[in-house]
Amino acid sequence: MSLQPVILSGGSGTRLWPLSREAYPKQFLPLTSEHTMLQETVLRLDGLDAEHPRHAVGLAAPLLICNDAHRFLVAEQLRVIGVEAACIVLEPKGRNTAPALTLAALAATQDDEDPILLVMPADHTIRNESGFRAAVADAYLLAREGAVVTFGIVPSKPETGYGYIRQGRVYQAEGLAGRAYALDGFVEKPDAETAQGYLASGDYLWNSGIFVLKASLWLGLVERFCPDIAQAVGKAFVAATEDGDFLRLDADLFGASPSDSIDYAVMERLCGPDADADDLASAVVIPLDVGWSDVGAWSALWEVREQDAAGNVLDGDAFVHNARNNLLMANHRMVAAVGVDDLILVETPDAVLVASKESAQDVKAVIQFLQRQGRHEYLHHQRVHRPWGSYESIGQGPRYQVKRLTVSPGETLSLQMHHHRAEHWIVVSGTARVTCDDSTFLLTENQSTYIPVGATHRLENPGSIPLELVEVQSGSYLGEDDIVRFEDRYNRGTQDGS
Repeated sequence: MSLQPVILSGGSGTRLWPLSREAYPKQFLPLTSEHTMLQETVLRLDGLDAEHPRHAVGLAAPLLICNDAHRFLVAEQLRVIGVEAACIVLEPKGRNTAPALTLAALAATQDDEDPILLVMPADHTIRNESGFRAAVADAYLLAREGAVVTFGIVPSKPETGYGYIRQGRVYQAEGLAGRAYALDGFVEKPDAETAQGYLASGDYLWNSGIFVLKASLWLGLVERFCPDIAQAVGKAFVAATEDGDFLRLDADLFGASPSDSIDYAVMERLCGPDADADDLASAVVIPLDVGWSDVGAWSALWEVREQDAAGNVLDGDAFVHNARNNLLMANHRMVAAVGVDDLILVETPDAVLVASKESAQDVKAVIQFLQRQGRHEYLHHQRVHRPWGSYESIGQGPRYQVKRLTVSPGETLSLQMHHHRAEHWIVVSGTARVTCDDSTFLLTENQSTYIPVGATHRLENPGSIPLELVEVQSGSYLGEDDIVRFEDRYNRGTQDGS
């Protein structure tokens, strides 16, 4: 029986603004290593079969559930690490983790298979990965016998920002390398005094949001406890269409599903008043003490990153003097901190955050302000990623905007037209193939061309190195939604931008 990794990549990571943005959230950022958090999650299982051969786990290719708007980011980050997904399912709108796992279970059972699902959020970090794999091997053994397994993080402090799991009696099973316990209940985020009591008792674990169980078992449980989710997601899955590497859902059918988490929809009911004897016997929690963090705020990132002798975490061109326990991240300019303690300072090309560590959870107030003001800084970085490459705004004013475009080798923008703007393209490096109405021609370094308002045009990179060019837009309206597409290899709509 194979182990099917299911990676849930629907988070927005708003508390890590300005590095994390809605269009480019934290799971796509390299926050703790050279790999992004999504890539770390995928690679974390490497070596599982070799380290635990007696379990005959049979690790399958990962199955990912992600926001439709992030599909090209997911595909590109998998390509970079040489991993081919079993399936990438696109959510047209967020409906929380219970519908997402239902989608994954349906996708995993299409070929009359019934794998064991290992459900992992894409934005967690784990220091002791071999220890995590050992716990996964134990969970696999239990799930193979019909258990519903979750992981509880051994708490290191009286944390008020996490939900907790209460562990019961020792769960007896043959072949386990570590310990497992009966799942005795879930509790909400506590106040400080209650959290201190949980820590002192030794009976409570942080809720990790990681689960292991058979695909068929999840489908049966969600049908039993949340038939409205099962019905709506089932209809959406049956009507789904393949779009290249992706499985695309109908927005209205999927949107009819209630929004609920795995915990609320199913897990809490397995040890609550609705549970029967079989439920209580099959709900299991495995304690994890492997250096886990959900990196849910800047203070959490400070905790998991390497610190200097004074407790400072410095990333990029950063300098401190007479300063302690600070987090400084410089992405664009030199950043210096003198005579300050417990400070968060994050610099990006278009925004700077300064906050005390104790106020790290309040960064969401900035996001709310930006949204009310209709500003773009909550949504995009200055550099915006597209499936063909990226663009960056380097100057703008009334009726004009200047961008730097990078088109990856072999990639092409859509065949398109604009109603309200003209464009001037100047090649900085590489070779461009340009289509403008009935003409197609090549441009090389230092050459330029003009695309009039209303002209049908396309930009391609036929070369083997990135194409860099400067685009000057001029006109009465310069929004990204002023695009009429005639052909697009990425099957995008106008809302996807350039």
